[in-house]
Amino acid sequence: MAKVRWLKKISLTPKEVDFFKMLRESSANVLEGARALKELMENYTEVETKVKRIQEIEHEGDQITHRIFDKLNKTFITPIDSEDIYSLTSQLDDVLDAVEGIASRFLNFKITEPTPEAKDLVDIIYRAAEEINKALGNLKDLDHTLPFCVEINRLENEADDIVESLIGRMFEEEEDIRKLLKWKEIYSRMEVAADRCEDVANVIEAIVVKNL
Repeated sequence: MAKVRWLKKISLTPKEVDFFKMLRESSANVLEGARALKELMENYTEVETKVKRIQEIEHEGDQITHRIFDKLNKTFITPIDSEDIYSLTSQLDDVLDAVEGIASRFLNFKITEPTPEAKDLVDIIYRAAEEINKALGNLKDLDHTLPFCVEINRLENEADDIVESLIGRMFEEEEDIRKLLKWKEIYSRMEVAADRCEDVANVIEAIVVKNL
């Protein structure tokens, strides 16, 4: 009898997993994290509370990532190659990790006020996250995703140019070595976040090329 009861729990017809929906959930969470970071920059008050909120969003992102990986391990047939879903999920998680890393540094470094350049860079990260969310929303229609990827690449180049010029100027003008090191770390993390957004775009472009 025990064996019969166990067999009844097994579904002979595999349930369809909507990986596109799960990826949209992940990208929406990335956008929420980027929005929370932008709000921190624009209204730099209650920093610890706002950073904690970003950390909670990052934690939710980890849970979404684990759910996708778990489904991948149990699913034989996927709408696009399973390794592409894995790569895209990982890259989305990396974006959110980078966003959380920026927020934590503002708190841990006891930054009293964000610079105008920091606000500009976070705005670029936020706009890139918006484009990622749009791209993932159109992933089923593969040929409609490329314009979003092009814009993400443009934003990443814009962030690179700002950071390169900014850090060079800081080394020439900033005399406080501790302040220099703190802001160099923060700006570098912002550049990394923009790079991670471009990584997502690159994965999407590879998926499009493979499946068209």
